[in-house]
Amino acid sequence: MSLDSITNELTEQKSIIVAVVGAGISKASGMPTFRGEDGMWNQYHAQDLATPYAFNNNPNLVWEWYRARMRILLEAQPNPAHHALTMLEKEGILLGVITQNVDGLQEIAKTKNIVEVHGRIRYARCQDCDFIQRWDNKDFAKEKRKLPKCPRCEDSLLRPDVVWFGEPLNQIKWQKAVEWVNQANILLIIGTSGVVHPVASLPWAAKKNGAKLVEFNIEETPLTSLSDYSLFGPCEQILPEFSETLIKKYAERYK
Repeated sequence: MSLDSITNELTEQKSIIVAVVGAGISKASGMPTFRGEDGMWNQYHAQDLATPYAFNNNPNLVWEWYRARMRILLEAQPNPAHHALTMLEKEGILLGVITQNVDGLQEIAKTKNIVEVHGRIRYARCQDCDFIQRWDNKDFAKEKRKLPKCPRCEDSLLRPDVVWFGEPLNQIKWQKAVEWVNQANILLIIGTSGVVHPVASLPWAAKKNGAKLVEFNIEETPLTSLSDYSLFGPCEQILPEFSETLIKKYAERYK
């Protein structure tokens, strides 16, 4: 089915649209994995470092790993796929973005309504109080820095504001994501294969509620058979084309 036909069907009535986003949207933003910066990290797996146990056991090692990731992230910029979602939001077509990514690129693209279910790597928070601060700057990301401590608690260490393996999601954020999905008439599934739970349950919940599912991915995924429409190709190409066409159709029909 052509893009024109898909957007015609999707604009037959005014809808509440929500996007669920995965790592595929950020691929074109120039972010290699942490392994690309320094060979020393090749001996580690994310599951060995992104855990409460690893941090309590060796906070210096964990912070050096996150600093290595931040030095890469500081060079990355939002790509046309991120901006396409912002454009849909500005036009009043998109309710919000539920992202599994911790890179903060959707926020930098100036999308206002975002639920970052796995946290935000650009922020650090205290383990013992509610203090939080941004640390996405070159000075903080330098190698061999002292461990960051909370200015309120003094002795408590700051940690990256992300959800580690073995930790529960922030329930306030998760409930907001569920609430949005329950409202949605159309769910955009972008750059995710739908295998990481509990986010993987959201497309199924939307489908059960009668929403239309539109998948954007480089190739078929486990969600392809569930989706009403699937658009295959790089997200930075197909999502802007879809968004521009959808906005045009909305303007023709409802403005």
